[in-house]
Amino acid sequence: MNTWQEGRPGGGGNPYGGNGGGGSAEPPLPSSLNPRGPGAAAPRQPRHPAQPGHQGYPGQSGHPGQPGPSRLGGVPPQGPGAPGARPGGPGGPGGPGGSRPAGPPAARRWPRRRIVKWSVFGVLIAVMVTAVSTWFWADSKINHENVLADYPGRPAAGKGTNWLIVGSDSRQGLTDAEQDDLHTGHDTEGKRSDSMMILHVGDNGNTLMSIPRDSWVPIPEHPGANGKPVKGTTAKINSAFGNGGGRLLVQTVEQNTGLRIDHYAEIGFGGFVGIVDSIGGVEMHIDQDIKDKDSGLDLKAGDQTLSGKQALAFVRQRHQMADQDLGRMRNQQKFLGALAHQAASPGNLLNPFTFYPLVDAGLGTLIVDEDCGLTDLGSLFLAMKDVNGGSGKSVTVPIGNPDFRTKTGESAVLWDAKQSKQLFDAFRNDTAVPEFK
Repeated sequence: MNTWQEGRPGGGGNPYGGNGGGGSAEPPLPSSLNPRGPGAAAPRQPRHPAQPGHQGYPGQSGHPGQPGPSRLGGVPPQGPGAPGARPGGPGGPGGPGGSRPAGPPAARRWPRRRIVKWSVFGVLIAVMVTAVSTWFWADSKINHENVLADYPGRPAAGKGTNWLIVGSDSRQGLTDAEQDDLHTGHDTEGKRSDSMMILHVGDNGNTLMSIPRDSWVPIPEHPGANGKPVKGTTAKINSAFGNGGGRLLVQTVEQNTGLRIDHYAEIGFGGFVGIVDSIGGVEMHIDQDIKDKDSGLDLKAGDQTLSGKQALAFVRQRHQMADQDLGRMRNQQKFLGALAHQAASPGNLLNPFTFYPLVDAGLGTLIVDEDCGLTDLGSLFLAMKDVNGGSGKSVTVPIGNPDFRTKTGESAVLWDAKQSKQLFDAFRNDTAVPEFK
């Protein structure tokens, strides 16, 4: 017997009707197709299709995708294995009360941009560490001496910066065999100056001025080897370096030129040769054939690359020069300019296979004043490079008599008093260097 009633609300017995009845009745299915049994009505279908992500029945409350009350009352079944349960949701794999599928976790991959950023950061850190380490290593190699001590009557500081550069005949660091090979001899008592120059660095260009080592000048009073004072006298300027080292030489130069020396740099034979060899030699143009027995130099005219041994002989030889010591000073100026230009080139400074041997050879035997640091030495090399590059000048103290005879019959060099004063005044005031015929 069919118990379903047709009609609107108010009809009886319809369990799907509102307010106690009333919904439209469903016709019964054939017994062969009706899962409820013969004569039973088919299940009532939802009035609207289910929405994607919306679990439940039409008319339920709640957010799409969230379970809510159905028309039959209550909420849909929840928990593991419940019909309609979503992976990752309540009761689903990985959700509360569920379990994540078994298997190895996925490998975390960094974005390419982050990899590049950290790689660049790592390289910068490595460069900074290397630079700082190199700086302290190089600074530890510099030999400082108190050669710029004050004394009564010392000239006041002028404009620009004045360097006193001294090439000594010190054999420090050379073996007997090396001294024989370099033709330096074995006289190791004291040291003498083979070259003496003042480099003025200023706003009107850089000027390298050579001072003949045989210049006949007053030598001030100074302490002797036994501590007793030695009276002042007139002698060759080279004797000041031999008797009192860098300090007495600085005082002698200052009192005879009226220039205050701001920095001092001295290098011996061994350091000179090492610097040249560390950069693979120095390219020079030789004006004429040179064959000097005393220095061991044997060169042909033309472009040459001088080794350390050849370079030392080149700056020391003078017997083939008509004006002897003055001609040697011209060679020294020419060579030192070429050396500074080549040593300061990017190819040598940026190449660790030349930079580190260059620093080791140069600073290991270099003697500077107490206030001189690596930055000052860098400025010195750049100024020397400018002199060789044409933006600076190379001059010699104006000479009045190149063959002055002393009371003992020695040959010495007298300065031209008037022209020398003009040149020294230009250095002191940092003005244009005068041209002399």
